[in-house]
Amino acid sequence: MELILSNAGSYPRIGDSPELQQHRKAYAQREREEIGEEAFRKVEDEVTAAVIREQIEAGVELVTDGQIRWYDPYSHFCRRLEGVEIDGLLRLFDTNFYFRQPVVKGPIRRRGPILLPEYMFARSVSSRPVKPVLTGPYTLARGSILNGGYRSVHSLALAYAQVLAEEVRELARVGAPLIQVDEPAILRSPEDLNVLAEALVGLAGERGNAKLVLHTSFGDVTPLYRDLQALPVDVLGLDFTYSPKLPAMIADMGSEKSLALGLIDARNTKLEAAESVFPILDRVLPVLKTAQAYLTPSCGLEFLPRDRARQKLLTMKQLRDAYVGGRR
Repeated sequence: MELILSNAGSYPRIGDSPELQQHRKAYAQREREEIGEEAFRKVEDEVTAAVIREQIEAGVELVTDGQIRWYDPYSHFCRRLEGVEIDGLLRLFDTNFYFRQPVVKGPIRRRGPILLPEYMFARSVSSRPVKPVLTGPYTLARGSILNGGYRSVHSLALAYAQVLAEEVRELARVGAPLIQVDEPAILRSPEDLNVLAEALVGLAGERGNAKLVLHTSFGDVTPLYRDLQALPVDVLGLDFTYSPKLPAMIADMGSEKSLALGLIDARNTKLEAAESVFPILDRVLPVLKTAQAYLTPSCGLEFLPRDRARQKLLTMKQLRDAYVGGRR
């Protein structure tokens, strides 16, 4: 069993030292109209390259762009769509972060590629494979205000799925090895699993040679684990920090799909130890029916200070190497 080290999504933009304050300073300058969009984009490029470099130096084998350009998981995508406006702030699940809520005014259409240019830049500055991440259609629908055109979360999720399928097709065509779809909202509304399944069909049909990853977080995935196995994705990303009974369920059921094991708590500064991680790997890895699994943070690392996020990744590598070297 190959155990691959992967980031789950975001990475802190800002650190404690002056050189790591670059993004915050440029953002404030742009708000005051002291610099233009082109200058701010250059800073975003520089910070993106830096966080990719940090991930690689920490030993991550499948990196992300850190979502440096994202204001939040909703408005980053929705503000570039026809038929959607961006409204006020709403709390992001049970975190202390907030997102700008999309308001659907009419038919949803893309104005052009959204994630592709970001992925191409990230790939150009990375010596390791890059995994693009997108917020899934069901979670976007759950977080949006229906104000015209779509009468239900179901119909809105399918509309979002149509435009996201175009994003997946473009990313797959340029060779993205894995494409991650974040769907935390399904854990809050498990009765809508059929809606999620229908929405994912279009994305799965456009993935080409890429593997499609479904990542869940911010809730206990155990009640849905059996049903998630039937979804049209290749990898299930699971947040173990909310799911104490999940290792036992996986040990009992196994998995036909590859699993991304979110055993590194991305919302707690305490570093993981072998005593807590190795027993779960011992229970889970032998029952997987795939040649690969992934060890990841439980969710994006943006909730941590930057130095702690880096230390989390370093710890993840140390644990993986010790486990593989000592037990295989």
